[in-house]
Amino acid sequence: MIEYFFKTAKDESFIRITSVKDGCWIHLEEALAADLDQVGQLIGLEYSDLQDSLDRYEIPRIDHIKNNVLIFSRCPVELDNAVGLYTETLTMIVTPCYFITISPQKNGILRGFLNKPNTFATTQRSKLVIHLCMRVIQEFTMQIRKVRYYVLMQEKEIISVDSDDITILTRQEEILNQYLSSLEPMELVLKELPSGKYIPLQDKDQALLEDVFHSLKQSETICEIALKSIRSLRDSYQIIFTNNLHKTIKLLTALTIIFNIPTIVSSVYGMNIALPFADNMHAFAIILSLIFGFSVLFLWFFKRKMWL
Repeated sequence: MIEYFFKTAKDESFIRITSVKDGCWIHLEEALAADLDQVGQLIGLEYSDLQDSLDRYEIPRIDHIKNNVLIFSRCPVELDNAVGLYTETLTMIVTPCYFITISPQKNGILRGFLNKPNTFATTQRSKLVIHLCMRVIQEFTMQIRKVRYYVLMQEKEIISVDSDDITILTRQEEILNQYLSSLEPMELVLKELPSGKYIPLQDKDQALLEDVFHSLKQSETICEIALKSIRSLRDSYQIIFTNNLHKTIKLLTALTIIFNIPTIVSSVYGMNIALPFADNMHAFAIILSLIFGFSVLFLWFFKRKMWL
């Protein structure tokens, strides 16, 4: 689906228009190959130049083709609906006449950006790139903080951990790893922008770009800290599981020994030979008393040795 938006500096919000015009923002959401062909004809690019924008696994990078600058980035998706892939591709294209965004899925970040009042125009394409990058990084930071909060809550409940907690923790670690693998290449992209060979930047743009870069570094740092916390928590889980397994084995071993006492006595008295108490009318009660006594003795011994 292709949408067209236009905004001047005086307008409070982006205005949706019915057709393309110079200085507009062209937004492709849930983009298809036919949409890329249409946009490619408009800006003079082949489908092969744009097809990477539909790749769900595309790595953030920046490219210069003819007079167009293609910025491939990634942004986080809603975790409730995500399965396996927790980031999605977002492509920004700066042309001499248009600003273009391409998303292979529905993109809540872009939709929120379009609906939010701001002070810049669609003709200020450099500002749009920088502000969109800032919004994406802010979303990364927010999602990372959510994961980190969950990890901190798990640290408080570490004693009552079960297999479901391990599964969720593994998922959180995978989410953070995907975030980090997206943020690190984006850092290289942001380092390229101040050179001015891709998009023209004013002094205010340079200052804003520095803020974006610092925000990205902060997101990376928070992500790395959260990953370290998960690894530490996972090691703690392993120690707890190992200790619980050791206790269970000790308990089962002690119970096996205690329950073997009646078995041994029964086996001995089951032999067809002369045995003590064989002629005693109270033999059964005596033998049961001895079994009970030895079992209690071993039970007391194991308790004293803290094996139970």
